[in-house]
Amino acid sequence: MASANRPRTSSSSSSSATPIRPWDYEVFLSFTRDYEVFLSFRGSDTRKNFTDHLYAALVMKGIVTFRDDEGLSRGEDIAIDLYKSIEKSRCAVVILSQKYANSRWCLEELAKIMECRIEMGLLVLPVFYDVDPSDVRHQRGSFGYALAEYERNGFGPQTQRWRAALREVGSLSGWDLRDRHEAQVIEDIVLTIWLRIRQELLLHVDKTLIGMDDRLEEIIPQMIDPLSNDVRMIGIYGLGGIGKTTIAKVVYNQIANRFMIISFIANVREDSKSRGLLYLQKQLLRDILPSKKNFITNVDEGTQMIKERLCFKKVLLVLDDVDNLDQLEALAGDRNWFGPESRIIVTTRDKHLLEVHKMDTFYEARKLDHKEAVELFSRHAFEQRNPKEDYEKLSDSVVRDVDGLPLGLKVLGRFLFSKTICQWKSELQKLEREPNQEIQSVLKRSYDELDHTQKEIFLDIACFFNGEDEDRVTRILDACNFYADSGMKVLSDKCLITI
Repeated sequence: MASANRPRTSSSSSSSATPIRPWDYEVFLSFTRDYEVFLSFRGSDTRKNFTDHLYAALVMKGIVTFRDDEGLSRGEDIAIDLYKSIEKSRCAVVILSQKYANSRWCLEELAKIMECRIEMGLLVLPVFYDVDPSDVRHQRGSFGYALAEYERNGFGPQTQRWRAALREVGSLSGWDLRDRHEAQVIEDIVLTIWLRIRQELLLHVDKTLIGMDDRLEEIIPQMIDPLSNDVRMIGIYGLGGIGKTTIAKVVYNQIANRFMIISFIANVREDSKSRGLLYLQKQLLRDILPSKKNFITNVDEGTQMIKERLCFKKVLLVLDDVDNLDQLEALAGDRNWFGPESRIIVTTRDKHLLEVHKMDTFYEARKLDHKEAVELFSRHAFEQRNPKEDYEKLSDSVVRDVDGLPLGLKVLGRFLFSKTICQWKSELQKLEREPNQEIQSVLKRSYDELDHTQKEIFLDIACFFNGEDEDRVTRILDACNFYADSGMKVLSDKCLITI
């Protein structure tokens, strides 16, 4: 019998030699464990003090933890259910105390834990509770005495296995409680586990990604540059609906496990306007200091705390949908805010913001080519890679009208799903007169942010000068007092026109 807080429900899946890609979210979930932490401890030493306090702190943080209840009856041999609980855990915290080796149950548990470390990648975190790590490693003191007794009592083969497990766990990096406050150590353990769990959790992305492999090959080696020790700031810009957020999520999923601190701040523009910069700073600081609450009262305090807490840490920070320089200055004001090898990724519709903030490199999210666009549209309209028979010409017409914009392809594909050819023709005729509101609202946001003169330039180019010579268009617009050079640069930075 045992007690645990809220075991996770996991779905079974067969093993596969195919590696899990960072955007295969559903596949990743099928491999999740029942428990995030398995606690191994000697009950008479620590059950009512250190272990109980650690268990409470883990549960309070929302970390699903298995704790064997030594107060319940059990047989001489370790229970099969306990073996399964170890196998279904992400990590094991082994609390090595003076009488730990006095329990054959504890030693069998430890041996199983160390086996799972090798065979299943179980993370093992030792806590040396008033014992010298070298005594554990070399089986001296109470550990040596207990093992010698087992050998004298005929447990030779088991003892060799237990000695190997103690040698291995005693060599691992962990926490030595001698001359340290328990509360501080517990806080460190919880933070370490919490950050590790966050690193293993992928952001959800659409499973029908098209063309992502090629884009990752451009961004990660050339722009992220994982081998560089410098702090690098990378800007991803492009038209609304082009896939900037999706690209940022996939990159984040791909490289998150390389960093000590990770944070993805979504909807920066929207939350900044509705809740303020202080809210965004608190969101970032919660990722850094999960146990702290309401610890800053203004943006200046937040700026100072972010700098102080991150300046020596390897950080991956993504700021998604930035539209104002104040947002960057409040959340990632300078490279010296972050430790070596940190990576700051910013997505925006406005390239000029990235230029002003002096990003190290820029990536323009590009439209899908025709083949990619047909596949993405077909995935949503027909749930297959290519259009159904008799729908090819209609599908090609939609793809050409949308011009490679992923959002438009997905929205229209879902909208036309399961409709007849007659219904398709009718809907497409309607769309010529009444644009889809979901697509229109996303695209119109960039237009609405322009001033009056910039809007006039955009409308003139869209209606009269599309594809015309730049110099000729500039002279005509200047003759209308539209300040063409300045206005066209703004439109180009916002990806509303291509020069």
